[in-house]
Amino acid sequence: MRKALSTLIAGLAASSSIATAADMPPTPKVRVQTSQGVFVLQLDAERAPVTVHNFLEYVGAGFYDGTIFHRVIDGFVVQGGGYGPDFAEKPTRDPIPNESGNGLSNRRGTIAMARTGDPHSATSQFYINLVDNAKLDPNEQRWGYCVFGTVVSGMEVVDAIAKLPTGPRGDIPSDVPKTDVVVQKMEIVK
Repeated sequence: MRKALSTLIAGLAASSSIATAADMPPTPKVRVQTSQGVFVLQLDAERAPVTVHNFLEYVGAGFYDGTIFHRVIDGFVVQGGGYGPDFAEKPTRDPIPNESGNGLSNRRGTIAMARTGDPHSATSQFYINLVDNAKLDPNEQRWGYCVFGTVVSGMEVVDAIAKLPTGPRGDIPSDVPKTDVVVQKMEIVK
């Protein structure tokens, strides 16, 4: 499975605009300004080159600006990157290959790609782990969820988001903050 994934990633990088680790800084940073405060992510382009490139393309296009954190489960994750405050899902680019198994674990403070049951379905949605969630890591029987970075400052903002009251909103049946938590701006920083 790993060899097939490596071949797929190499083919995608060669045939498209997907960058390899050599084409970008190994640890780019992204500043995330939300309606609840600011936090900074440090991404790992060496271990998750396709995922980091995908995320940075969305950041550079302003895709995340104005989106909400639509899934907040205290003691688990906060998730965003797919919906506006009107709960309309934003159109995305094609899914990327799953780079889980890259040596990064779903530990507290890490950022990873959300996906459906299809392991290669991640597009724009991401989550931040509030606790160690090793059950989301890959194992010999299944794919995991690809970790591609860490919150390096402002984790207290993420923790504050996790404490907000939640419930059903829009077409989402549960775990949505009762007050919108809006990503006001995401930007690549040095």
